[in-house]
Amino acid sequence: MAVGIPPGDMDCPHGVWKAASRLHGSAGEEPHILLECDSNVLEPFQKHLKLYKIRRKVDISPCPDLSLWAVIPGEQAGDASSSLPKCAGQAVLLTPDPRAEVMGWRLITKKGANLSEIIPGSEVGDVQDYHRHRYKQGIPEGVKDLPPGVALPLESNLAYMNGISFTKGCYIGQELTARTHHMGVIRKRLLPVSFSAPLPKDGIPEGAEILTESGKPAGKFRAGGGDLGIALLRLAHVNEPLCIDVGGDKVKLSANTPEWWPKSAAK
Repeated sequence: MAVGIPPGDMDCPHGVWKAASRLHGSAGEEPHILLECDSNVLEPFQKHLKLYKIRRKVDISPCPDLSLWAVIPGEQAGDASSSLPKCAGQAVLLTPDPRAEVMGWRLITKKGANLSEIIPGSEVGDVQDYHRHRYKQGIPEGVKDLPPGVALPLESNLAYMNGISFTKGCYIGQELTARTHHMGVIRKRLLPVSFSAPLPKDGIPEGAEILTESGKPAGKFRAGGGDLGIALLRLAHVNEPLCIDVGGDKVKLSANTPEWWPKSAAK
């Protein structure tokens, strides 16, 4: 069974990571590319793209007639890619999520499309189901998890999620990113965290400092929902008991290394 969640209803529907999909038309047709981004930064992102358009005949515009869904595989046996239809019918695009296999598929449909007709046996889940799934897997998404001007690509695990190219031409920050990658020294990473005790009524503040049991700084809490979240942590403290001071009360949490990471990264 697959659960489809409409990211268009999310606070941070699409990640700061930019997922581009080329739509294949006829040979003589101009190419069309769909680009996902966080809806909270849609306007400045459009302005940024248009800044580099210069005089090229490129039209950059939102697609309000389309809906984006996340199709998450169920936990029962047989819930694999083979259960998806070969032809998605009403789907404009049905493709594996480029970040990680555990995130299932990205489905783009026309507004009002019937999901059960596109993917028989699927059910529409609550948007929080999607957030809990990606936080459990340590998948960052949106400006809350990846603050612009703060989040670094390698610390955010983008190299594990097809988010960085080490072969393409120059881009801003390429030299530092490539050097750090090839040196293999990354002291902090985004990791999934879980809280063992009931959370404060107002939740955990975004950006709250995470401490070790002895009071040493271990990292920063980025965002979360319920008892799950994502945090930028020093790898040296990942296996230690951790806590966050919220209004004088210590809230305990633990971190873990996602199973989908490359085996070499789990060391």
